[in-house]
Amino acid sequence: MEASIQETARLSGVTSRTLRHYDAIGLLPPSRVGDNGYRWYDEDALVRLQRILLLRDLGLGLTAIRDALAAEDDDVAALRRHLDWLRSEQRRLARQVAAVERTIESRTEGRTIMTEQMFDGFDHTQHRDEVVERWGAQAYDTSDAWWRSMSRDEQRDWKQQTAALAEEWARASGGDPAGPVGQDLARRHVAWLTTIPGTPAHGASSPTDAKDYVLGLADLYVADDRFARTYGGSQGAAFVRDALHLYAARHL
Repeated sequence: MEASIQETARLSGVTSRTLRHYDAIGLLPPSRVGDNGYRWYDEDALVRLQRILLLRDLGLGLTAIRDALAAEDDDVAALRRHLDWLRSEQRRLARQVAAVERTIESRTEGRTIMTEQMFDGFDHTQHRDEVVERWGAQAYDTSDAWWRSMSRDEQRDWKQQTAALAEEWARASGGDPAGPVGQDLARRHVAWLTTIPGTPAHGASSPTDAKDYVLGLADLYVADDRFARTYGGSQGAAFVRDALHLYAARHL
């Protein structure tokens, strides 16, 4: 299978000018260039473009995307991680659709709106019971208030940053958790945790106050299959856990 630059642009929604720019910076060279100067893209190039667009949607810049592609040669493994994230978003959007449909039906038929169902899928309320069980009602209420205080754009940006961090963890899986890459990711992960109100790490008077929380989460990443999938499987989750444990022992 081979597509011209015009056909590739039409199929992907990326302009020909953008494709030429991707070529110029070494991000996506065409598979061949014809005698007439036309660029052509084979199946491998199109799969690479799909991965570029997925990483771009996660909020990564072009340099970070190029590094991510260089670090992960296995297209199928990388796409499976993306697929897990997309399915999670699909489930969230399906709940939003159902909530809006219920509101429309209630308004059209003059029935009372079930307010507790109106915002299903719009935030993280599906995790309420689990959060309360693990960390208490106050932790959930504080985190929930913080989340609701953000605009939709701010929520979207925060989700993209979170997904991008998970993607970097997954790419680094199999490396040395004590090495510079693993420890830098651990540092950034702990810094990310401190930005979430309601967690024991937020507003801690000293880094030590967050140590038990970080260690508990690190172990949970391995014990809970949902986290394991986020970090590229059991091997990836174990890498995150080990890196966080080492970082906590040295710095918290």
